[in-house]
Formats: sequence, structure tokens, C-alpha cells
Amino acid sequence: MKLVYKYILNQFLSTNLSLFLVLFLIVSMVFFIQLARVTSSIEISFLDFLKLYSFTIPRIVLFTLPISFFISLALSLYRLSRENESIVCFALGCSPKLLARFFLRIAFFISFIMLLVALFFIPLAYSLQNNFIDYKKTQVSLHLKTGEFGQNFLNWLIFIEKEENSIYDNIIMYHPPSKDYNKEQMIIAKKGEILRAEQSMSLNLYDGMVYDFDENNTWRVGHFDNMSINTLLQGFSSQDKNFYEYWKEMNENDKRAKEFVIYVLISLFPLASTYFALSFGLVTYRYEKGIIYFGIFLVISLYFGLLSAFYKPPLLSVFLIFFLFFIAGIFYFKKNTLSRY
Repeated sequence: MKLVYKYILNQFLSTNLSLFLVLFLIVSMVFFIQLARVTSSIEISFLDFLKLYSFTIPRIVLFTLPISFFISLALSLYRLSRENESIVCFALGCSPKLLARFFLRIAFFISFIMLLVALFFIPLAYSLQNNFIDYKKTQVSLHLKTGEFGQNFLNWLIFIEKEENSIYDNIIMYHPPSKDYNKEQMIIAKKGEILRAEQSMSLNLYDGMVYDFDENNTWRVGHFDNMSINTLLQGFSSQDKNFYEYWKEMNENDKRAKEFVIYVLISLFPLASTYFALSFGLVTYRYEKGIIYFGIFLVISLYFGLLSAFYKPPLLSVFLIFFLFFIAGIFYFKKNTLSRY
């Protein structure tokens, strides 16, 4: 019997590994595109980019491993059925019920690991990623080029005539009206430089004029010898949220509630879908081809559709969706598989 389980497990692992790698690469490309947006505001090296990518690995694994488990389990058992190897396994005493117990243990272990990833490692990686980005902002070279329009420093449009030894000459800055400050401002300075501190960055301007335009077409002019435009970068305080504080917000924050429901239910997907995978894979191929591909698509669509649509209240949504699919899988397994074998 151990040899039978070992053979079936090897078939499953070979299918799961190849499918997991394909899904991992596809999801990684999606996260690569998202991370590429960061380079538009900060300057990072290739190693820094890989470090940012490493912070997304818990989410990538969470989105790929549960799905690859379900699909590979169904496909590996279906391949055994197509080659009549499942009948040989049954003849050796490995019944569908014993197979269900065997793979439920594996599904429980994977779901448990995924829950740890979802509830502990993802909040930690999210905090580390934000802190890393904020730190790089304090080290960043702003790519302020001379003689080019349309450049930004904070909410200011900036033009620089020339630069020499990190000192800017003839600087023009314009602040358009906004919701918070419904006035136009313009600054013209002869010289300027960017200074960086541990948690802040400032643009120091020397010998310039400030123009302030009101709504009623009046304007004011002021002269300055030294002006500093500062920005305080967040993310370095010791008040970073731990995983409990991170998920505690789900009671008031809809975004956090949706994240909780999605991450937890994806973690539980191997356990919720095991009976469906067994039902789709264990068929008498000579008399029936089964509905494996349609069944896989239907289960994934319904499960992920429900977890995306219902997330309030979070804990109740997780319980109801998981319980619904798990019980439905048991009934389908009894009707479709146990009644025949």
C-alpha cells in the first residue's frame, strides 16, 4: 500500500511542480509590472529591484500554490484513470475513500502553511516594502535635468537652467492651485541645492523672489535670501503595525476586510477543493471522459467569484464560503465517485 501511495504522490508532485512554476512566472510578471511603477519616482538599482520583488514573494506563493494544488491533483488522477492505472490501485486496496484521506492531510498542511503566510508574512512583507521604498526616497537622486520642462519636486513644477557640482542655477518653480491650497505660486531663485537628512529631503533656494496670485487677480511679491522646501518621509517610526494591528482594521476598513477574506479563503482553497479534484480525476475512462476541464474552470470561477464579491462581515464570509464549498465537495464526491467505486 505504501508503494501505491508513493507512486500516486510522485505523479501528483511532478504535475504540481511544473504547473506551480508556470503560474509562479505568470503572477511574477504581474508584480514586476506593478513594481516597475516605483522606478518612476525613485532611483533603484537592479539589486534593489530584486529586493523589492522578494517582498512580493509571499503574495505570489499565496496566489499560485493553492490553485496549482487543485489543478494538479485533478489532472494527475485523471491521467491515472486514462491509463487505467487507477483501477490497478483500487485492486491493490487503495480505495477512493483512502485516497481522499491521504490528500486531505496534504491539503490541510498546505492550507495551514498558506494561512501563516497570509496572516503573518504578508503584513510583515508589506511593512518592509513600504519602509524600503521610503528609505530609498531619502537616498534618491531626483533626476532633475537642466533645460527640461515638466519636472516635479513634490507638488511643484520645476525648471533648472544649469547645474554644476550639485548646485542648480536659475531655478523657476510653479505651484498650480489645488483643493487644499487654491492659489497659484511662483518662485524664481538664482541658486539652489538638494539636501538630505535621515528621514527628510529639502530643496534649499538662495536669493530669489516669491510670487503669490490670489483668486481676485491680485498678487504679492516677496524677496528671500534663503528658502527651504522640506518633505518628511514616513515609514521610519517605531510605530509600525504588527500583524494583529494590520488585520484589526478590517472591522472599519473595507479594503482591509476584502484583503482578509481573499487571502484566508485562497489559503483554504486546497482543503475546500480536494473532494472536487478527486471527483473530477477518478473516472472510468473507457466509458466516460469526465468533465474535468469544465469542472476545474467552474470550481475556480465560483470560488474566486464569491470571495471577491462577499467580504462583509469578514469572518462570517470566510466561514460560509469555505463551509459551502467543502460540504458541496463531499456530496459531489459521494454521488459521483463513492457510489461507483
